[in-house]
Amino acid sequence: MGEPAKHIRPLSETRAIENGANSLAEGFLFTVAAGLIIGESWRSSRNQSKRRDDVDDQLDSLGTKVTELTTRVNELSTRWEDEMQYQKQKNDELSRILQRVVEIGLRGGWAEFEDTPLQIPRIQLAITPNSDKSSRHTPVDELDTPNSTESPPSPPSS
Repeated sequence: MGEPAKHIRPLSETRAIENGANSLAEGFLFTVAAGLIIGESWRSSRNQSKRRDDVDDQLDSLGTKVTELTTRVNELSTRWEDEMQYQKQKNDELSRILQRVVEIGLRGGWAEFEDTPLQIPRIQLAITPNSDKSSRHTPVDELDTPNSTESPPSPPSS
């Protein structure tokens, strides 16, 4: 660039062929190395993507299972609470009946007259479906009514 041209020696033909062969060999090696590096990074990214997809699928599956199990636990908890409430009501009802029977027995003097045949009042322990009452019927209600329509059972004959 603005300098005078120096003396450049001519290149021999064998040297030119040798330099060309070196350039082609280095170019080939560079292309193969670049291809291997690009191929390896593509394979690695594909494996990572596949692994990421597998992990995402497993997370979705686990999330679905957790949701199903949560729903199942809630259903079982509700059923358990309903059953506990039902058992508590039955227990309370039986406790009231027992208390009333003991109270009637003590008032009636059952403990004093063991040899005398006594008429024991009838107690309905279960609600019959053809009950005429629209409200809830409890056995205690039956014991509290003085004029029951049912006749008491006859004393056992010995």
